[in-house]
Amino acid sequence: MDLNRAQIIGNITQDIELRQTPSGQNVTSFSVATNRNWTDNAGMRQEQAEFHNIVLWWKLAEIAAQYLGKWKKVYVEGRLQTRTWEAQDGTKRYKTEIVWTNLIMLDKAGGADFEQAVSTSDIWNDSSPVQKANNKAEEEISVEDIPF
Repeated sequence: MDLNRAQIIGNITQDIELRQTPSGQNVTSFSVATNRNWTDNAGMRQEQAEFHNIVLWWKLAEIAAQYLGKWKKVYVEGRLQTRTWEAQDGTKRYKTEIVWTNLIMLDKAGGADFEQAVSTSDIWNDSSPVQKANNKAEEEISVEDIPF
């Protein structure tokens, strides 16, 4: 049995831009910062930030572009995926991303408590013709289709 799962809670570091692949699939990518705080041996408070690349597809990409933005706090759960490509200078590049399966918006909206969870099962109904088409499209998406 294998398990590929990442879970983070952090702040979005940039405004979210919705894009489309050449085949018409909605996609967005952005970074989420998580912070680690500790006290070192000298008693000094230390802080370290980590930046995580997040990729959202289909309807969730639309929702994120509409409701999320810089500094918003989110919970993201997904699988880790590493893409490789050759840069213009001929060097091989790598990028590890969390491809969503679950997202919870944790910030307050309009002064009221706002916590909205969105998962793959919420976005698509398994019996939906759209879901069947998207499942087929997901299998056909290649690295060249990703617009970033």
